[in-house]
Amino acid sequence: ALPAVRAAVIVGSHDPLLEWALRASRCGLASYFDSSLDGLERFAEGEGIASGLHLFDGDSGGWNNAAVEAKFRHARVVLVEWAKRARGIIVRAERLGEFSSLADLAGKTVVPRQPGAGSQILLDSLFEREDLDSASVRWAAASPSEVDAVIEVVEGRADATFGLAMLANQHRLGFVPVVDERYDILVDRHAWFEPTWQSLIAFCRTPGFREHAAGLAGYDVSDQFQVHFNGAA
Repeated sequence: ALPAVRAAVIVGSHDPLLEWALRASRCGLASYFDSSLDGLERFAEGEGIASGLHLFDGDSGGWNNAAVEAKFRHARVVLVEWAKRARGIIVRAERLGEFSSLADLAGKTVVPRQPGAGSQILLDSLFEREDLDSASVRWAAASPSEVDAVIEVVEGRADATFGLAMLANQHRLGFVPVVDERYDILVDRHAWFEPTWQSLIAFCRTPGFREHAAGLAGYDVSDQFQVHFNGAA
């Protein structure tokens, strides 16, 4: 059973649009973003009313459902879509011609994310699926956030990282699209009807939110809040 009392916090993987919406909506929800797997653990312990995640399942080729169903099948939760996001190889703009696929990361210095981060789980799965040798890449130290990883590329300390199109565009970097991922939010079903969460939902239906989302490279919010899993409890 899930804890009866939860903090008014969203935990899990960071999303730039979600972070902006929490501030702009003044909904009263705080955030603690680390990684998808960390967020699921914190959510299970009652450290937040919701958890953001983008976990790729190599067996099904889907997003998030397998991880959520394995842990919360009989819990009072609902998994809803937040956005689809374009993810790929981020490099300095003048070097974009050197990269066309993940295979081109061989021999390059690449900034990974920490274990448990959805982007790293995805990258490892793609390397395995495409039969690429991870040892052929010069891996830099793991970055605690996508922004930190991108800065390593901006400053020339790394050749590439695996990140969002939005961040590449923001930092005027080159981007090679690889996959469109689905970022979902796992929500305590009771908390869904609380004023804080309802305030966030109402804000996301405003023209201001839609205009902001449309201006982010690689974002698609056309299926926002579509339900992908509903717990049995």
